[in-house]
Amino acid sequence: MKTRVAVLFGGHSVEHEVSIITGVQAFCALDRSKYEPIPLYLSKDNRFYTGETLGKIESYRDMKACLASATQVLLVAGDHGVDMIRHPTKRFGNNVVGTFDVVLPAVHGTNVEDGTLMGYLELLGVPYAACDVTSSAVGMDKYLMKSALQDAGIPVLPALQFTGKQYAKNSNTVIDTIEKEIGYPVIVKPVNLGSSVGISRADDRDKLIAALDTALEFSSRALVEHAVSNLREINCAVLGDIDGARASVCEEPVNSDEILSFRDKYLSGGKSGSKTGKSGGMSSLKRRCPADIPDELTAQVQQLAVKTFIALGCSGVSRIDFLNDTETGELWVNEINTIPGSLSFYLWEAAGLPFDKLLDEMIALAFKRQRDRDALTFSYESNILSAVSLGGAKGAKAGK
Repeated sequence: MKTRVAVLFGGHSVEHEVSIITGVQAFCALDRSKYEPIPLYLSKDNRFYTGETLGKIESYRDMKACLASATQVLLVAGDHGVDMIRHPTKRFGNNVVGTFDVVLPAVHGTNVEDGTLMGYLELLGVPYAACDVTSSAVGMDKYLMKSALQDAGIPVLPALQFTGKQYAKNSNTVIDTIEKEIGYPVIVKPVNLGSSVGISRADDRDKLIAALDTALEFSSRALVEHAVSNLREINCAVLGDIDGARASVCEEPVNSDEILSFRDKYLSGGKSGSKTGKSGGMSSLKRRCPADIPDELTAQVQQLAVKTFIALGCSGVSRIDFLNDTETGELWVNEINTIPGSLSFYLWEAAGLPFDKLLDEMIALAFKRQRDRDALTFSYESNILSAVSLGGAKGAKAGK
């Protein structure tokens, strides 16, 4: 019997469209001899849809028609997997549209990749091929991630964070602090977004004000760090879990700006999908792969990537992005993408692991974690409720 895999993508996120590309790529790449792939789309207003057309990238050119041809569903934990229940239900007939055994999340950004979706999947009790709630949340929050990696002895750039309220209340103090403690040039980022959304470089006070305004449009907090001189960006993916992980080849993105922007990543060319699902998204980005860097630096990046992955308790596939000063040789972890664009399949193909085999390993890791979780104790038999009397309005505390 084939394993029923729900490829889940979309969500209420500024990276919604990028997620669709990643999701359709994964849906197309799954081995049909082993799996029954099910496209499960989460709309921007957080409604689940399924249907054959959702697995075809061309369907999304007309979103209204796409959803009209799909079926809205509710997810309900069943005896043999998670049932997709038609919503609204029909008065007569079977309302179970389908059932799945495991979820392959292909989501990006806030409200989904940040652990929110993982918490929901945990409540459903379904295995899922991605980082858990904690590692997803910490990985998405750039400031918390830096703190965790510093504790693990992993090099990261020092940074300051400010809330939108702090900035609105006393913007001059915030700017003065940045100029004194970091100094120009600086990079300003929303704390909890990916895909380079809202990121700006500032070389003076006026640009810093504009950069803070931009970042705080997308997040309640902004992170500020010094801009690396002689910058080279290097990316490396990691596959596995805390019991064992390995690194892919390294890549060096080739971009026109000092910061790899959203436009560089997704709008600078390449089709948004194909029959094989292997074009578009991060896979169409101009890059040197493998990166044209010394062997010693490659080894250092790969070792730090695995160390970062394990320090954050990740699972499945993640991509760790590095900053390298080509003059001094210094290397820092910039950020981790707990669900990278295109699932970084192109980095694994360059390492000799085809996309379908990558998905095989991710799904196996999902079931492994579920087995480990099922072995834990989350409740035990007791008769505590048989003797409880709340005594009217007193409540449990008052009755102690």
